[in-house]
Amino acid sequence: MKILMLSKALVTGVYQKKLEELARLPGVELMAVVPPYWLEERVGVLRLERRYTEGYRLVELPMVFNGRHHIHFYPRLGRIVRDFRPDIFHIDEEPYNTVTFHASVLGRMVGARVVFFTWQNLYRRYPPPFRLFELANYRMAAAAVAGINDAAEVLRRKGYRGRLEVIPQFGVDPDLFQPRSDPRPRDLPRIGYAGRLVPEKGVDVLIDAFARLRNRAQLHIIGSGTERTRLEMQAGALGVRDRVLFRGAVPAADMPQALAELDVLVIPSRTRRNWKEQFGRVIIEAMACQVPVVGSDSGEIPGTIGDAGVVVPEGDAAALAAALDDLLSNEEKRLALARRARQRVLDHFTQRAIAERYYRLYRSLLPVGRDGQVWERVPDTEGIERVPR
Repeated sequence: MKILMLSKALVTGVYQKKLEELARLPGVELMAVVPPYWLEERVGVLRLERRYTEGYRLVELPMVFNGRHHIHFYPRLGRIVRDFRPDIFHIDEEPYNTVTFHASVLGRMVGARVVFFTWQNLYRRYPPPFRLFELANYRMAAAAVAGINDAAEVLRRKGYRGRLEVIPQFGVDPDLFQPRSDPRPRDLPRIGYAGRLVPEKGVDVLIDAFARLRNRAQLHIIGSGTERTRLEMQAGALGVRDRVLFRGAVPAADMPQALAELDVLVIPSRTRRNWKEQFGRVIIEAMACQVPVVGSDSGEIPGTIGDAGVVVPEGDAAALAAALDDLLSNEEKRLALARRARQRVLDHFTQRAIAERYYRLYRSLLPVGRDGQVWERVPDTEGIERVPR
């Protein structure tokens, strides 16, 4: 089974672990196409990291309109598709984007079964040509994958009627994200946040809650963004600036240690008219490090945390402060949640588990011969020829 994956998300090295796990599965020949970098709005340039590349080919391909979600595409993709001739072409992009339409057409030309991915958890109608791309991609796709249930519901509402699975985009490597080696208590417990410093992430709510705590603690804020100066001023005005550490952006390779050093992670996202939290990957990374998570009820945060953390109403600093005080005062409860958090990741969110779910989907999309073999689809002058693999 030849699988071609197109994904700008794979510029981040830790995400590539899923591909190593997928490549280890029986009968898989895997190639991934990635750009040399991705320009993320309000974050900056994310350059390709080659970190987990065993067992498959990671191909770097220039992108046009880098940083423009709706209109970017890879002008030299056609040659790769024609040379590799995949059985499955997984396009890790939203169906309304130009890149998805372009890649889907190329995939169908060589007889590949096309799969696209969606995170979109708010219903939106796009103007032409993007709505036309979206409808065309619905027709060309053999299956769609939604990262969360809300995204699956939106996809159905927008008219997609084909095969649909709900599978997270990536999992987490529990051998990389582990509990800290020295569990001895510190003078002050560490509350943490990791993510972009932008209004919708609600870090101002966290600082407000931190200033209300009865228990003394430190607050570590990991990440960068447009709100940093305002947040520093807020911490100063509330009299807690000396216990709030703004650590800036941490390299992906250093995130396991940064998260493992926390006693509690807080994800205080707030829903906006055009945005609500999708999955919260840092949640499962912290949980793998045996760090309990306190999250708001925005979007998919409660579903990701499950019974392994605490959920509070978004934007409610008083409720967040009460939840944090409860965990800081009750070590037995905090440690029980920490153990439950790691077990939840081991049960549902490892890179291996996610890769196996994609593998089962891919195999189910290919024709099966009478002997039970999976056949690949190879177009020729006579039409579709079945060739056993």
